[in-house]
Order: sequence, then structure tokens, then C-alpha cells
Amino acid sequence: MKVAVVKYNAGNIASVQNALSRLGVESAVTDDEKELRSADRVIFPGVGEASTAMQYLRERGLDQTIRSLTQPVLGICLGMQLLCSHSDENDTECLGIFSNQVRRFSDNGVGEETLKVPHIGWNQISNFRSEIFNEVPVASHVYFVHGYYVESSAEAAATTSYGIDFASAIQRDNFYAVQFHPEKSGTAGQQILKNFVGLRS
Repeated sequence: MKVAVVKYNAGNIASVQNALSRLGVESAVTDDEKELRSADRVIFPGVGEASTAMQYLRERGLDQTIRSLTQPVLGICLGMQLLCSHSDENDTECLGIFSNQVRRFSDNGVGEETLKVPHIGWNQISNFRSEIFNEVPVASHVYFVHGYYVESSAEAAATTSYGIDFASAIQRDNFYAVQFHPEKSGTAGQQILKNFVGLRS
């Protein structure tokens, strides 16, 4: 099993690799097109800012590479948001693999007086509609760190409530994505990563 982790100047890559190692899975961090295309699985992680990340991807042609991947791909946190069509964060055009819009929590009508932004900490996931949640108990707690959220849609594979209900996971064809950090989410997160690695190609 060859797992490639996309290198694009975004944080949190080491913890993703450590989580994969705990599953006995070796991984390589790369921005090389051939390595990404030849991998059995691709993980697109991220902690950072949308417009800067997209600029980095475009300058290296990684935007086109990611769009054309045919093996299972997992976006995590910022990686999930960049797979969507547009982010309110600095009015950023993203990869457009998913039609979802990315919004800022404070714009949802709740207001920062009653809703702390960013959303940091443990929260529940439910309404599973993807095989990456096999054997994950409904309402499991996972770890979030984000100030922007993906609007819920028909592509939502899990939802979470934080002032509003938002898509905490999405899936379309071979592309999977989660807003939370499975690598920091205990046994539930490990099971999600295990399920992703074990997907049928």
C-alpha cells in the first residue's frame, strides 16, 4: 500500500503520518505529480489559509493534478475546504471538485457573542453516508479546529451541529473529505483512516 500525502506548505502533515504509522501504513510527503498519480491512496491535509494555499497549488500545477486523480483521495480540514468550489476566506476560488460553498461561522446569523469562532475542540458527527464511517459509532466525538465550514448539501457524508448544522464530511466518487482531524480524534479517527486506507480502488 502506497499512501502519498500532498505537500503544499500546509501544517499538520507530521501528525497525519504518525496516525498512518500507527495503522502500519507507510506514507510519503510529496508534491511530485508522478508520485501522486502512482499512489494507491492520496491524503490532502491542511491547516492554514485558503487563498495562500490555493496560490501554492496553482503555482506548482497541483490543482490540476489533484482534480484528475482517480484513486481514493481524502481531504482533511483545509484540504476538505479547498476541494469545494469557493471559500469566503479571502474570496477564494477553490478546486471545484465539490459544488459546496465554504462560509465563515460568524456569517450564519448566530453571532460571535454566542458562538466562539473558530470552532475548536471535540464535537459529535452523525448522519453517516459513506463507507469511511463503517464501524464508527454514530455521535462519536472527533476533534475540530476551524473558523469556516462547508455548507451541507446532497454530498454531505456526515453532519455536525455548531450553531447550525454543517457538513463535517463530504463524498463524491473517489473523493472523500472530513472537516475534523481524524489523526487527532482517538479511536473514531483511527477507524476512519483505517476505512479510507482499506477502500476498494
